[in-house]
Amino acid sequence: MPRPQTKSDLLEAAELNYNKLLELIGSMTETELGTEFDFSSDPKKKEAHWGRDKNLRDVLIHLHEWHNLMIEWVANNRAGSRKPFLMEGYNWKTYGQMNLVFWQRNQSVSLEEALEQFKESHRKVIKLIESMSNEELFQKNAFDWVGGSTIGSYFVSVTASHYDWAMKKIKAHRKMVNG
Repeated sequence: MPRPQTKSDLLEAAELNYNKLLELIGSMTETELGTEFDFSSDPKKKEAHWGRDKNLRDVLIHLHEWHNLMIEWVANNRAGSRKPFLMEGYNWKTYGQMNLVFWQRNQSVSLEEALEQFKESHRKVIKLIESMSNEELFQKNAFDWVGGSTIGSYFVSVTASHYDWAMKKIKAHRKMVNG
């Protein structure tokens, strides 16, 4: 599916990948769920996230935290409080360290809690998308606080694209566990 360029395509892609992700999670065996993610033997998996996330909970929390970034960014800026998308103190060169903060602060969260938090924040993001017009989502400069991009591109990144990332990671884990 090409990258969404309209509200309807965005909603469709977000829901499609969300449902695929939940289906994939639902099909995981106890062994797959109970085995720590370990991609250290694959030289192609060099990005920090391959070493950071140790289990399904970590992946779900990562998605949830990015949903929250989106929700808070929109809420703050709609209320007139000019806030950047990323957490204070981080930028697009250092966001990997921000992801580590998300990981660290959620280590006591159970898998069940992480799944519920992910589902709830997904619903909130979808409601936000639904509250905006196609023009607001995909017209450049619709919101001056978005910068040179469109807010729709941020929504694609925190939903459909991020869910695709999660599915690839889970599938790679399954392959490692099952040979």
